[in-house]
Parts: sequence; structure tokens; C-alpha cells
Amino acid sequence: MPESTNRTVALVVGASSGIGRATAHLLAQGQAHLILAARGKERLDAVAEECRQAGAASVTVAPLDVRDGHDVDRVVADAVARHECLDLVVQSAAVMAYGTIEELPAEVFERVVDVTVKGTANVARAVLPQLRRQEGGGTLVVVTSLLSSVPVPKVGAYITAKWAQQGLSRVLQLETRDAPDVHVCTVAPGAIDTPIYRHAARFGIGVPQPPPPVDPPEKVARAVVGCLERPRRNRHVGLANRVIITGFRLVPDLFDALVGPIFRLTFSDEGARDTEGNVFTPRHDDELADDLGAEDDVGVRA
Repeated sequence: MPESTNRTVALVVGASSGIGRATAHLLAQGQAHLILAARGKERLDAVAEECRQAGAASVTVAPLDVRDGHDVDRVVADAVARHECLDLVVQSAAVMAYGTIEELPAEVFERVVDVTVKGTANVARAVLPQLRRQEGGGTLVVVTSLLSSVPVPKVGAYITAKWAQQGLSRVLQLETRDAPDVHVCTVAPGAIDTPIYRHAARFGIGVPQPPPPVDPPEKVARAVVGCLERPRRNRHVGLANRVIITGFRLVPDLFDALVGPIFRLTFSDEGARDTEGNVFTPRHDDELADDLGAEDDVGVRA
């Protein structure tokens, strides 16, 4: 039986950690009905319990692979059957890989791109018809990145994925202009203190850390949830974002000369070895720690 309510109904894809987890927490504090989706059920269950304790009206756990359109369709259909509507859908699922295009295994490159690009397309394809049908419309928020606007060496897979995701999001914004109550928003974080750095695949490169200035994921969550009341085409989160983008566009030669050396400062080579990280399989921090080859603290909180 549907659970009719005037509280926000939100589907958060990529809710098991980082920005998705912080967004789920914030929505829970507002007593929203939550559907939490990601690959790993164990981690989702833990976040669901955190959200219940934070005040969520209800929490449903929905393990899925965003690359599987049928899987996404099922989760969306189940959410609508339970709650009758979706007010907010957040697509924050992503995996990251470091290494030059020459060094990165083809299957790692393809998986990083598929999760972000095909995953975003699958989410949009499943939720936008529902947002069109329901009274009052709804909002789809795609979490992109500063790296959807600028290139950085040795992050080619992630940047390919994020540039494509940004382009896809702009197309979705154009294609929903005929539905004034349906909003597609992007939120572009800079460096955020999340596990994605230590969970990333790495080939021919050391252990990454987020480059300063680093913001907490809660700051991005506030921007995401803010799109519900004040939809905007794009929100940047990060003091340096506009400066970096402006430098890339206005003085590209200077940007090219500086970006490589500055980027190398964010890596520690001590004890690191090649790893697929969590690109193919969700892995816990204790499993990923073995890939460091040492008791390294990469400076990112879980």
C-alpha cells in the first residue's frame, strides 16, 4: 500500500559513502522518506540505520548497479509504488581511477566511464518520466565535479566520465524545458573530504589525497538539498573552482604548465602499489589498506 505523505521523498543513488551519505543524513534530519541505493548492501544498511537515528520518516535500502538499466527501473518503480511520488533524486554514484591513459587497464577505464555516464543516463531515463507524470514535478540532481570543467593529467578516466556526464546533464536540462516543474540540476564539488581518494584504482601512481582547499561532504549535501527549494542549472562547491576554471579558459598555456606539477604534490609514493581499488567490487577500508603496502594514513575520513 502506498505511503502517502507531505514529507519529501528522496532517492539517493550512491548513498553508501561520501557525498551521497552526507546528503542522506541531511535529508533524514528533515524527516524525509529515503530510498538509499548503491552497490554494497552491508554499507547501505549501516547508513540506513544512521538515517533512522537522525530522524528519517522511513528508510528503504535498494542495492543496485547503476550500469544496469533494468535494476534502476526496478528501484524507481518500487519507490513510486511505496510512496506515490519522488520529490528528489540524487545521482552521486561514481568510482575513480588514477593513471595515465597508457598505464590504465582498458577494463578499468571503461568501468569508470560506464558507472558515471551510463549510470547517469539510466537514472535519468527511469526517473524523468515519473517526474513528468506526477503533480508538482520534481528535481533530479546530478553530482558532477570541478573536473567536469578542467583537465588534469593521470585522471583521464574520471575526467572523460565527468565531462561526458556534464554534457549529458546539459542535454537533459534542454530536453526538460517543456516541463517547467521538472528540474535537472548539477552540483560540482571541488576537493571534498571523502573516501573516493583512497578507494580509487591506482596504476603507476602513489596514494592520492584531496588537494587543498578541502571541503567537507556536508557542504556539498547542503547544495544538493538546496536544489529542492531553489533549483539552479549548476552550483559549484569550492572556493577555488571558479579561479581554476577561469585560468583554464583564459590562460590555457599557463594552466597547462602548472597543473601537472601542482597535481603531483597531492600524492605520496611511499608504500603504494597498483590496485583496482573499489572500481569493480565494493571493498571495506581494511581490505583497501592492504593495497597501500604500509600503514599509511591518506588523510581522508571515512
